[in-house]
Amino acid sequence: MQGSAVLPNSFTIPMVISACAELMFLDCGKNIHGLVAKLGLFADGSAVGSSFVSLYSRCGQLNDASHAFEEIPMKDVVAWTALVIGYVQNEESEKGLDCIYEMHRIGEVGVKPNFRTLEGGFQACGNLGALLQGRCLHGLVLKNGIGCSQVIKSSILSMYCKCGTPLEAYQSFCQLINKDLLSWTSVISNFARFGLMTECIRLFWEMQEKQICPDGIVIHYILLGFNNSMNISEAKAFHGLLIRRYYVSDGIVQNSLLSMYCKFGMLGLAERLFQSDKLSLECWNSMVIGYGRMGRSVKCIEIFKEMQYLGIHSEQNSLVSAIASCSQLGATKIGRSIHCNLIKNFMDDSVSVANSLIDMYGKCGKMAFAWRIFDRMERDVVSWNTMLSSLVQAGHHQEAIDLFNKMVVEDQKPNTATLVVILSACSHLASLEQGVRVHHYLNKSGFKLNVPLGTALVDMYAKCGQLEKSRAMFDLMEEKDVVCWNVMISGYGMNGYAESAVDIFQRMEKANVKPNEITFLALLTTCAHAGLVEQGKHLFARMQSYSMKPNLKHYTCMVDLLGRSGNLQEAEALVLSMPISPDGGVWGAMLSACKTHNQIEMGIRIAQYAVDSDPVNDGYYVTLANMYSSIGKWEEAENVRRMMIERCSIGKKAGWSML
Repeated sequence: MQGSAVLPNSFTIPMVISACAELMFLDCGKNIHGLVAKLGLFADGSAVGSSFVSLYSRCGQLNDASHAFEEIPMKDVVAWTALVIGYVQNEESEKGLDCIYEMHRIGEVGVKPNFRTLEGGFQACGNLGALLQGRCLHGLVLKNGIGCSQVIKSSILSMYCKCGTPLEAYQSFCQLINKDLLSWTSVISNFARFGLMTECIRLFWEMQEKQICPDGIVIHYILLGFNNSMNISEAKAFHGLLIRRYYVSDGIVQNSLLSMYCKFGMLGLAERLFQSDKLSLECWNSMVIGYGRMGRSVKCIEIFKEMQYLGIHSEQNSLVSAIASCSQLGATKIGRSIHCNLIKNFMDDSVSVANSLIDMYGKCGKMAFAWRIFDRMERDVVSWNTMLSSLVQAGHHQEAIDLFNKMVVEDQKPNTATLVVILSACSHLASLEQGVRVHHYLNKSGFKLNVPLGTALVDMYAKCGQLEKSRAMFDLMEEKDVVCWNVMISGYGMNGYAESAVDIFQRMEKANVKPNEITFLALLTTCAHAGLVEQGKHLFARMQSYSMKPNLKHYTCMVDLLGRSGNLQEAEALVLSMPISPDGGVWGAMLSACKTHNQIEMGIRIAQYAVDSDPVNDGYYVTLANMYSSIGKWEEAENVRRMMIERCSIGKKAGWSML
């Protein structure tokens, strides 16, 4: 046409540009744009300009699309719609909605939004989760009488589904005349998202009555709904139906079932599904995640290593699960091999994977590796929290405080978890100055005093010896869990205020907060240090009223309490009547009491009990030998030392030097 010297007109250009848009021929479109500008065809109506808006939008060139729109002298609904759709399709939904508001403001007949414009508007609201704006557009549709279009009705349904309003989505679904598989899938998935399984199953049967056969995706959403509702019995019944209807052979269904049982913690059923001959990539990853979630760390790593051997791609979540399992087992070598493999395959750029690697190296005591990853990665707040937690767990409390200060300087906004960790570091250092600074920071930043944050502040002030401030924070908290009460009890106990600790316990009972084993351990420790024998005995007996069985730590505290107060016979009787075998803590408390009160004969008897209970513990032999020596029984002491060498195969090793 150009070779024949025939000039294009306002009918030719839109067709050619439409072809360029379909083929993504951006350069060709730009050349034609120059020709159109030269010929002045933009003045011949909006069709030419609108076609260029569509071209540039389709090619992701939103600035060029906006400039092309501005070149249109008379902007009609076609031009506006092209711009709206362009913004929405390029993840600029807010700008798309702004255009619709502007069209509505202008209010001219030729600029009023049509069904295509509103389709883009509903898509924008769904993308943004903008329910209020979506309802406004829905009202506009009803007001203008253009809601009869099947396209509009489907768009409204999709918008309400994305905004998470099951009732309004269902009402929109009922307005559809021709309900296809996609619309049934949309409404079922929306109910499933909120675990409304009665509605899901009803629609599942209803769609089949309407001769719409559910596919694997519909069943996937229903199984996901069982996941969300945690309704195990109905989920298993639905699984039985799927077996009878031969749906289980579908790869999507098989993986959904496997994921569901993993989330339920029913790994036996998941393993049975995993024995299939045809396993999808998702099935492998689901099993790794399932084992990791249930604490089956060894099995998690085994499946992950098998995936690597078979060359099966690991998804991000399964990588995180495998690395977390290495953390749980302290399997640094395996964790490092996973890390090396990630680097080799250029898969180490994920923030969540890097966070899990920091956590693993931190828990395994490899702080140099943790720092190296942290310094090189793109960080989010979880990255900072993980590094801070690793430092605190490793006992590097001052480093943790320094890192928190750096985080604030770099304008990285911490969250509640960050502040809880850093307050823990201040508590360990008994650094009141740093703790007060963190407290001022969280007040200034507008953090709400929730249970974890309030508990951390109570603990920090108590460990810094500021009991009045600790109690003030405790009283200020509107909600308190058992951990918070325990911290306040321990705070009074460690500062020597045993009566106040017991008073807090009594208040705890009046508040109908059920104490746990740690509560009684804190109380018994407090009573032991304060010499409150009768109170301690009463509290020890109180454990039974809460259906709690004392553990070894509780018995150690009671033996220590009785031993410190000189009630050695009662302490011995308690040890010998224990329903569980005494450990080193119990025997140690008893022997320490014997030594303190110079009860050597009883000490010898207790030490013999200890030796008989744990024949390979050399410490008991040493204690027994020393006791014999203290009363001049040298021969017995020598016999005990000889017995120690025979049974434990140990003796003091000769020293040696590098020089």
